Amino acid sequence: MKATAVIAIVGRPNVGKSTLFNRITRSRYALVDDQPGVTRDRLHASVSWGDKAFIMIDTGGFDEADEEQLLKQVRAQVFKAVDEADRIVFVVSGRDGLLPGDEELADYLRRSGKTVFLAVNKIDGPEHENLATDFYRLGLEKVHAVSAAHGYGLRALMDEIVATIPPIETADQKDDSIRVAILGRPNVGKSSLINKILGFERMVVSDLPGTTRDAIDTLCILNDQSFLFIDTAGLRRKARVKEKIEKFSMIKALKSLDRCHIAVVTLDATAGVAEQDARICGYAFERGKGIILALNKWDLVKKDAQKIKHLEEEIDRQLHFVSFAPKLRLSAITGAGVPKLPLIIVDLYKQFSFRVATGSLNKAVRDIVESHPPPRVKNSSFKVFYATQAETKPPTFVVFANRPDLVHFSYQRFLINRLKENLGLQKTPIRVVFKKRQRLD
Repeated sequence: MKATAVIAIVGRPNVGKSTLFNRITRSRYALVDDQPGVTRDRLHASVSWGDKAFIMIDTGGFDEADEEQLLKQVRAQVFKAVDEADRIVFVVSGRDGLLPGDEELADYLRRSGKTVFLAVNKIDGPEHENLATDFYRLGLEKVHAVSAAHGYGLRALMDEIVATIPPIETADQKDDSIRVAILGRPNVGKSSLINKILGFERMVVSDLPGTTRDAIDTLCILNDQSFLFIDTAGLRRKARVKEKIEKFSMIKALKSLDRCHIAVVTLDATAGVAEQDARICGYAFERGKGIILALNKWDLVKKDAQKIKHLEEEIDRQLHFVSFAPKLRLSAITGAGVPKLPLIIVDLYKQFSFRVATGSLNKAVRDIVESHPPPRVKNSSFKVFYATQAETKPPTFVVFANRPDLVHFSYQRFLINRLKENLGLQKTPIRVVFKKRQRLD
């Protein structure tokens, strides 16, 4: 089953964790400052290194000796990160030397049973690697001298880490279940929806936002089809996430997208479409998942024509990039519309896993290009040689041409839309990749 590794960066305050996070993610997601304790919340980023992909988490500084309430909370979220991560990068400062806080955290990490990579930071070159010697006393085998600020030793560290990450499985030979993630903002009725589908109280349901902390899997068979429903914690805007544990709930929700085929994005029909609803749809769209928009609490708006019109306008405006997604009006409380959801999932999954014969695909592409060729650029014309389907889930097509660089994104979007029509794939995302045909000498 497809899964994403999670790597957490931990260590005392001011050892360079956020600088290392920025260097690895090639970003400025983390706030970097010379004063200890700047990073107080858990930050995350999706990272690709070589042919491996993973989620990296930056955490607040670990300081066992300080009993201030804030640092207690920071330690709690560090413990949570260690508990949920697959691998740990333990950062220490070569300039400061081995300190009691390092020993205490090393002891905790050893007891965690996780794979730990010790990064002795602030080692700017081979002439300073002797500063890492003392840290072998921590009893951790994987010790690397690095400079987060300058990049020294970083490639060796990351190459060793990614070598331990197993390749992502893309085939589903042993699992014929349709994997469905139920996503949405807090308190939109995700758990209630699954309960209504299953017909019994599988999930803990509460009117308080944030009841579901973890992704919860439920396997069931409906109409002779096996489904794996994944209930997830509600995704909030980052600025509104107060509790540290909810920071990590977002990581779990994003991981659930990597495991699912279909994302049911649950919207609160009474509240309209929020910016975060668009972000959630964006997460699913970027990962190429089938998407269903479940308009929950429809029983509370169905008699209000003005509110319905406003909701539809908001969907068209804010979620236009997933206009292909089927929409279902339902009520998780009364059950209205809910029996249709498994049927829509099955129908969408058929398109999501669709495979077309090469001859039919080439005819469809050829007819589209001949009837509406892309505009000429500087007296150069675009010519298609042939096309092939590279993958399913979602259907992914490779078009070999003489000048892929001449294809404007607007024409690519046009070709995608016409292919969806011609192949009967109106409800699923598809991908079209243009490549230059290689001549054989």
